[in-house]
Amino acid sequence: EGGGRSCGGAEWGGGEAGVPGPGRTGGRAWAARNGADATVPNRPAADVPEGKDGSGKVGVHERGSKRDFAFTPREHDAIGPAIGLDFEAGVAIAGARFTLVRGPAARLQRALGQFMLDTLTRRHGFEEVAPPLLVKDDAVFGTGQLPKFAEDLFRTTDGRWLIPTAEVSLTNIVRETILPAGELPLRFAALTPCFRSEAGAAGRDTRGYIRQHQFDKVEMVSIVPEDASEAEHERMTACAEGILDALELPYRRMLLCAGDMGFTARRTYDLEVWLPGQNTYREISSCSTCGDFQARRMNARYRAQGEKATRFVHTLNGSGLAVGRTLVAVLENYQQADGSVTVPAVLRPYLDGLDTLVPRG
Repeated sequence: EGGGRSCGGAEWGGGEAGVPGPGRTGGRAWAARNGADATVPNRPAADVPEGKDGSGKVGVHERGSKRDFAFTPREHDAIGPAIGLDFEAGVAIAGARFTLVRGPAARLQRALGQFMLDTLTRRHGFEEVAPPLLVKDDAVFGTGQLPKFAEDLFRTTDGRWLIPTAEVSLTNIVRETILPAGELPLRFAALTPCFRSEAGAAGRDTRGYIRQHQFDKVEMVSIVPEDASEAEHERMTACAEGILDALELPYRRMLLCAGDMGFTARRTYDLEVWLPGQNTYREISSCSTCGDFQARRMNARYRAQGEKATRFVHTLNGSGLAVGRTLVAVLENYQQADGSVTVPAVLRPYLDGLDTLVPRG
């Protein structure tokens, strides 16, 4: 999810207006940010396949059954306007890659976010968090967006950053702390708007609701001891898969190659949902283990019982799920020939029992 070029073309540097210098952040931290090490990505795990781009990803498994349509399925941008995806109004109000969501589509989107958050907190033990949407330089440095990816973010005139994902706020909960090992794991989940300029996405997904500057997402973050991160990665990915299973949406799990992973990741699984209107799979969740890479940038540690020495925590993050893209998947997989959309059974309690979204007119 995302799109376009960042506000103000922000760059990371000590002389930029609004960016704190050494006197406000501490000389050692400031020196580390401006050093060459700050732009070196994480080292891939040993089992990550080699490759330069998305063509190098490897399939792990597929789940769910693709629906056999008795008619030619349409894409979401053809179904959506009659349900409440108002692309024209979004552009008129805010510009390209913004959509006004209203009526039945707005209700469905709200239901999806609530269902995802309820699933993660009630069934999987995540703690619900309502985090800040505006964060300081330290926070986006800690999770790896700065200094290298400033152009992908939106920045306010007073030097704060709009979060590109709640990962930033949630991971920084443990910034500059030493946690007792007995408090781990920590598992956080949040449903927030996210804001991305997507500077490298010009010309991609210009139609519809796939890639927006502003979008809702449920984010998972886990903070674990170093010997638990491998198992936690599998657990987190399975939590995201469980939501797709409950919605009865076909999907596949892909292991990304080294050249296609994010800056902070040691290993990443992408979950790709089937979109029959597009006749293709599209990413709907990305779950990554970062090892101690972010913890070193945040100085986040833990101490085992009876030990004096501390160790860096391991951090993980994943989408559970991208709400807008899940809305797209529901529209395309649950569409009917008359333009209506059947509501997935698990969402009906969130919609007062409503089972069908009826198009206007």
